[in-house]
Amino acid sequence: MDTERRVKISKYLARHLRHQPDRIGLTLDPAGWVEVAALLAACRARGFALTPEELHEVVETNDKKRFAFSEDGLRVRASQGHTVEVDLDLPVTPPPPVLYHGTVARFLEPILREGLRAMTRHDVHLSPTPETARRVGERRGAPVVLTVDAAAMAESGHEFRVSANGVWLVPAVPPSYLGFLTGPPE
Repeated sequence: MDTERRVKISKYLARHLRHQPDRIGLTLDPAGWVEVAALLAACRARGFALTPEELHEVVETNDKKRFAFSEDGLRVRASQGHTVEVDLDLPVTPPPPVLYHGTVARFLEPILREGLRAMTRHDVHLSPTPETARRVGERRGAPVVLTVDAAAMAESGHEFRVSANGVWLVPAVPPSYLGFLTGPPE
């Protein structure tokens, strides 16, 4: 499969497994899972033909591991980033001492005033490495990488979870736990 098709499928899956399953007639279970057969049928019924082989290739090769199959391979879900109500049933996990968040300069003022908020998602997404955070920030312009004092947050009672693809999740990050890895723009 060529890169353009892989990206198109990935975006289609993200839209419908994270945000709008009902738009193509899907109902996610409480943990965000949907039967592979139901997903393929819904895609086909909406004019987006997707083969089982293409689905497997996108899930298995996605560089950000956005999607996962159930252990038996009969269900699929998005790993995180949902705006629809799901409970991924991720255990509370002690975070590394520092995590990172990629953003751009135009969002800094409210972030520094209010901290990081989940906005329309269930959790704030944090990266385990500065490089990953930088790539996240680059999607919207010149990146600014913030540090998150995860150790101090955890010590204060904030609970962290880590998704199947290594993204750290927390409901919010108060501004007092934020710093700059790459300095704020002048």
